[in-house]
Amino acid sequence: MPTLPLLDELEAALSSGTNTRRIEMLTRITDLFVGSAPGISEDMIGVFDDVMVRLVSTIEAKARAKLARQLAPVANAPTTVINMLAFDDDIEVAQPVLSQSARLGDRELVANATSKSQDHLAAIAQRTSLSEAVTDILVERGDRNVVQSVVKNAGARFSDAGFRMLVKRSSGDDALATEVGRRSDIPRPYFLMLLEKASSAVRARLAAENPLASAAVEGVVAEVVGGIRSDVRNASPGFVAAQAAVARQNRLRRIGESEIYQYARDRKFEETAIALSLLCETPIDVVERALLDPGAEIVLILAKVAGLSSTTTKAILLLRAADRGMSANDLEKALASFNRLQPDTARRVLGFFRTRVKKPAEPMVPPAVAVNG
Repeated sequence: MPTLPLLDELEAALSSGTNTRRIEMLTRITDLFVGSAPGISEDMIGVFDDVMVRLVSTIEAKARAKLARQLAPVANAPTTVINMLAFDDDIEVAQPVLSQSARLGDRELVANATSKSQDHLAAIAQRTSLSEAVTDILVERGDRNVVQSVVKNAGARFSDAGFRMLVKRSSGDDALATEVGRRSDIPRPYFLMLLEKASSAVRARLAAENPLASAAVEGVVAEVVGGIRSDVRNASPGFVAAQAAVARQNRLRRIGESEIYQYARDRKFEETAIALSLLCETPIDVVERALLDPGAEIVLILAKVAGLSSTTTKAILLLRAADRGMSANDLEKALASFNRLQPDTARRVLGFFRTRVKKPAEPMVPPAVAVNG
């Protein structure tokens, strides 16, 4: 532990010592800390923190970088000095702690990613685990190298907004589209959107690497000429689970507006599509295409045919409002159009879209039966 003579030397080094003497002092303090770190108390860590902070602010970047490399792997490293190093403008100083230090929490990482350089973002992207709050910033603010790095990071988690931005940024970038498509956690709606925008080379690459991706790729191609086949759709575990959930609900009580509203409000894409398909007596291909399409027109037509209220229709639009780029004003205009739309007109237009699906849709769920059989 630091001794009084050592602290006296610190005061002397700070007050009148040369840069070389200060670096020597920091080296002794750091070696002492690293050697005793496994069993040291938080109070004593605070003492080391105070000492190191005073020295760090007086030494050159090369010495700060050496300190960063020493402290980055230490689980209980002094927090104040770690933060100083992480926010250092010199990336040689910041990189080790940004990429490794367990002392940096989401708050510090988000602040760093929001304000520092692309090199700092690239260092953060290399951490063994990243929360959705951090990856949201990296995907939004990072350059191509940063985004590529975080997408390849198996320990990174992405929010819906993060995946949406990844799909958007993948447009025209085959390398990024391939990496995004390789992620096992990409939600099915975003995977379909990615494949629709992807080049044939990306589709072929994903199909060759992953049987599930192969099925989805075939599905997207099939959809272009007439609809996603049911056997392709059944390759998705998420869709199969949603289908079973809607079937259970329909056995208890026939699917109606209240169920669709709940599914949409809970942002359950597959359940919303399946239930809407059932209520409209419309192939799932048409419904999924409408929900994924940037425009809102077919959603409005489906909702009108299903006899839904404007409240439920709004919930369905909000399910993918961000993907459509809908502002609050756009949403109000869409609902106004919905209110003006006549049911007969909606049914005639929907009939046209039904004819575009070459293969008749299989029943999505069994008919409702009484609970008591």
